Amino acid sequence: MRDMTRQPVLLTMRDIEIEGRSEDAWTSIVRGVDLTLHRGEVLGLIGESGAGKSTLGLAAMGFTRDGCRISRGAINFDGIDLRTASAEERRRLCGKRIAYVAQSAAASFNPAHRLINQYCEAPVEHGVMTRAEAEHDAVELYRRMRLPNPDTIGFRYPHQVSGGQLQRAMTAMAMSCRPDLIIFDEPTTALDVTTQIEVLSAIRDIVAQFDTAAIYITHDLAVVSQMADRIKVLRGGYEVEEAETRAMLSQPKQDYTRSLWAVRSYARPALPPVEKAAVPIVSMKNVVAGYSSLDVLKDVSIDIHKRRTVAVVGESGSGKSTVARVITGLLPPRKGEVLVDGEPLPADYRKRTRNQLRQVQMIYQSADTALNPKLRLDELIGRPAQIYLGLSGKALTARIRDLLSLIGLEPDVFIHRLPSELSGGQKQRVGIARALAAEPQVIICDEVTSALDQIVAEGILKLLDRLQSEFDLAYMFITHDLATVRAIADEVVVMQNGQVIEQGPKEQMFRPPHHPYTDLLLSSVPEMDPDWLSNLVKKRATVSSPT
Repeated sequence: MRDMTRQPVLLTMRDIEIEGRSEDAWTSIVRGVDLTLHRGEVLGLIGESGAGKSTLGLAAMGFTRDGCRISRGAINFDGIDLRTASAEERRRLCGKRIAYVAQSAAASFNPAHRLINQYCEAPVEHGVMTRAEAEHDAVELYRRMRLPNPDTIGFRYPHQVSGGQLQRAMTAMAMSCRPDLIIFDEPTTALDVTTQIEVLSAIRDIVAQFDTAAIYITHDLAVVSQMADRIKVLRGGYEVEEAETRAMLSQPKQDYTRSLWAVRSYARPALPPVEKAAVPIVSMKNVVAGYSSLDVLKDVSIDIHKRRTVAVVGESGSGKSTVARVITGLLPPRKGEVLVDGEPLPADYRKRTRNQLRQVQMIYQSADTALNPKLRLDELIGRPAQIYLGLSGKALTARIRDLLSLIGLEPDVFIHRLPSELSGGQKQRVGIARALAAEPQVIICDEVTSALDQIVAEGILKLLDRLQSEFDLAYMFITHDLATVRAIADEVVVMQNGQVIEQGPKEQMFRPPHHPYTDLLLSSVPEMDPDWLSNLVKKRATVSSPT
């Protein structure tokens, strides 16, 4: 562990209070928090969804979300008072000396511009590099971020790369001006475990190489233990405690912190095997599908039965989300078919009946892009109930309130809120309620707990498990979180390069011997040991190097 007290202080925040506006009243979100950050230091901010982590991170740049304000306290960045600095002064700092890596890359990129154009904008605008130098630098950072085809991937548009690839491109873009401070807001949320290792290692190396300070916001305790020199725990806008990482991991002082450290204990009860004659609720048969001339899925077959959860795992770009697009009819396959209850579905969703559309609902990975920012929660959740169930008036309002209660949001407080007034975890729960509103037989969950802290995530898994038993639901869980797989899956499908390389009951899949690729996934799950990442990178470098 580095001694950061010998380094000069870069950022101080004192007695910070941040308020959010709800109707005609202001409510405290962050309450009297102090923060000190030295040059080259990484501070981890952890806590439950809604604890104030992202709000405090934005305040470190002198900014707040719409509808929020910094009502008290001082923020000093390298001698500059960010609370009194003009908008022009803050604009000159942001991008050049202070950078931000958002939780949702899909919502952060301009869809109309190529990746490399967006990378080059900040260094050229701030006079750090010429356009040619910025393009060369982009390729080098894309390579360090282990992006495929680093020489050409920058010429793609955001929608032409996977979510994990887009997240890495955004991390590279934040580093383009070699800033003094980077705010990382859940930067590996969208990444599979193998890609996460490469990105974490690259972030750590670049931060150390350029003596960059960072605030690393996450709910993943194993990840923060690899990245942070110190950890600050927040809850409900208050600071719970702060300590150096090793001390925090070995001897947390507060009961709340100890509860975060507890390993997720939930696991659904084992179910009896599916009868061989049972007809799957959903069946993909020998599906080949892709985009333009490229085949992404290659002869994929997957069955999902009533009351069963099938987890689909694999690296970014392996074809997991494409499977969901085929089942929902968003991407008609070139070959093969999809059946529901033994009956073939029209390949294109536009040719499906309203009842066929109702049967399969989806919860999306990025709630930021999945929820219409102009609609309030009663409209977002109520629309499927109107369209598919014909509810209206008091019956519709009662259904919306029931769904909000099911996902743990108080109806009286949240029913008329906009998505911008919610935390990332709250937005994802609204996405779950919206899928449930149609009363489907099958729900496809695309990384539904990736944005949630472990306490909230466990509650969501328990909720989904209860709903599955109550309504005989079938789930497909697309995930890179193997803890989630262990907790809720009945069967596991492992995908690589668009093919199913291994599948079977969960107990069998987690028991050796494994396919080598499955072994790679299992060995890449971070552990709450500050030396884990360094040791793993060193071990893999030794294995891959010639003796």
